[in-house]
Amino acid sequence: MSELTAPVVRLGFPAQIASWPQTQFWRLCVDLYPALAAASLPWSTTAVSVFMVLWLIVLLPTIRWPAFLETLRAPAGYLPLAFFALALAGLTWTQESWPAGIQGLQPVAKLLAVPLLLYHYQRSERAHWVLFGFVAACVVLMGVSWVTYFADWKPHPGGVAGVPVRNYIDQSHEFALCLFVMAPLFLSLAAKGNRAWTWAFAAVMIGFYLDMRFVASSRTAFVYFPVLLILFAVRYLNRRRAIVFLLLAASVECAVLLSSPYLRDRAVRTVEDYKIDRETSVARDANAAAGTTTATATSNGLRLSYWRLSLGAIAEAPVFGHGTGSTRELFSRAAEGKSGEWANIIRNPHNQTLYVAIQWGVLGCLVLYAMWYFHLQLFLGAGFAAWIGLVIVVQNFISSLLNSHLFDFHEGWIYVLGVGVAGGMVARAKGALVGRTRPDRGDG
Repeated sequence: MSELTAPVVRLGFPAQIASWPQTQFWRLCVDLYPALAAASLPWSTTAVSVFMVLWLIVLLPTIRWPAFLETLRAPAGYLPLAFFALALAGLTWTQESWPAGIQGLQPVAKLLAVPLLLYHYQRSERAHWVLFGFVAACVVLMGVSWVTYFADWKPHPGGVAGVPVRNYIDQSHEFALCLFVMAPLFLSLAAKGNRAWTWAFAAVMIGFYLDMRFVASSRTAFVYFPVLLILFAVRYLNRRRAIVFLLLAASVECAVLLSSPYLRDRAVRTVEDYKIDRETSVARDANAAAGTTTATATSNGLRLSYWRLSLGAIAEAPVFGHGTGSTRELFSRAAEGKSGEWANIIRNPHNQTLYVAIQWGVLGCLVLYAMWYFHLQLFLGAGFAAWIGLVIVVQNFISSLLNSHLFDFHEGWIYVLGVGVAGGMVARAKGALVGRTRPDRGDG
């Protein structure tokens, strides 16, 4: 190689690398990694993190920044960024250590993916890959759940037969979501007379439903399930059919309650917990004042105790809160000198609003509810993608009244992927990017 041609080769190598994001394989990876993350979500937290990091790496070179910045003009795009910015600013006024502050920042960081997903899936034709990957993974999980249930196999001591991975709260959250996502498709297939697929969908949906009623389900699911039923009836049925459907659904629920040993046991334990909590409330309050706790710990009692403690902390700093990462230290100090389950150190008060208010006060709550509101606004129109987004936002909002599901890894990523992908699909169906009047077809 001569000296004249050597520089050309060296200059050509970076140019070749720069052309990689324009290749079909690169674009395939940009669409494939979120689908793999969604398929991994019911099974592995590590895989989800790996695939989303890989997606971010391959996505960034494909972004046309003027078009992306245009998407941030809409509240649905910039409010997740504003939420993270507030959490980042909260590090400056927190009184906790920097490691605690960084740990408090992590649950909010996933929201950074929302505007990127909204932008990408407005230009991608493969958004359905994400939906298919998640539902298919949940169908497999449901099958494994039934096998382990009948085999009476528990993944670990203290676990639940029929819950092969994670916990019953996450599993019922997934199954309820899949059930309502598949419901409009079932109606469409039945209307078209496609008997094979209609029966297949019916079998899978019944499997999801019975798993939640006979194997394992969270009490939170019993709160949002009727709300989603009503939304489905209003969205897809006329008035007469909606009334008949809801009456039939109520009858089925009553029949299942009478026939399911699992549900009867959950109902009995809930009543017993309530009685125990009332009988020991005086003793618990006296012990709490003395700095010790010997009262019996119940799920309801623990949650109410966390809420009372949270309200006291919020009253001390109502506007800006105690800063990012302050929740764990707050509950850690409250657990000192206690025994049993009262001594468990937690990071969240099992309520999303309280979790946010402790750290960032009323300001944080305004951002949180504004984000929920504008994400809900994305999905009030017609169409299957809008229905998916509506179910995800409503489910997350209601479940966050009794948990901190937006900040939890599993439910939080369901929200992020669901809102981002479904929101992009809705915008693409409208023929325009969020904040633009003309779709940008050149991004690939």
